[in-house]
Amino acid sequence: MPASPKAAPPRAWQRMLSGRRLDLLDPSPLDIEISDIAHGLARVARWNGQTEGDHAYSVAQHSLLVEDIFRRTTPDVTPECSMAALLHDAPEYVIGDMISPFKATLGDDYKSVEKRLQRAIHLRFTLAPDLPQKLKKAIKRADQIAAFYEATQLAGFGVTEAAKLFGRPRGMSPEELRIQPHPPKLAQTKFLDRFKMIEEARGEKI
Repeated sequence: MPASPKAAPPRAWQRMLSGRRLDLLDPSPLDIEISDIAHGLARVARWNGQTEGDHAYSVAQHSLLVEDIFRRTTPDVTPECSMAALLHDAPEYVIGDMISPFKATLGDDYKSVEKRLQRAIHLRFTLAPDLPQKLKKAIKRADQIAAFYEATQLAGFGVTEAAKLFGRPRGMSPEELRIQPHPPKLAQTKFLDRFKMIEEARGEKI
């Protein structure tokens, strides 16, 4: 009896609008383009879309907010540090934005894919594959401040509940961070503009 043909391995790459094919299991920095990242993040909704406003609040807009807060709250910020903050959620242009409880359910499988993508993105844009702990901590704190204001302004959380989950921001008032969700095209454009501004400050051409 002839052996049955082996089934083809499942496809593990995604075709991007740039024409790149990004392997999710073994991502190459050469297949990563900032245009794809900006396009994808501007169309991925934070908070599973459970936010107020005429438009979903995108990961692109969140990334801009985190980078802004990071610069305000961190002394001696270099352009490289700003770029790391702007790209802190960049893998989500491929894998989407999953709320923390779901990430915890998926465990190490999700984290390993996310980490491989983040390292490839960092290499593509000449950042350290693994950021120093001090920088990671500063970006995480900015991320938590952003999450607090997103939660209370857009996602229906009370201040007390948000403070328990994300910590209560210090040194920044709600008046400084009024959030209005942008349409995808605007979020995409603003993300690309900020990326280019940081790149000019780095004095590099990628």
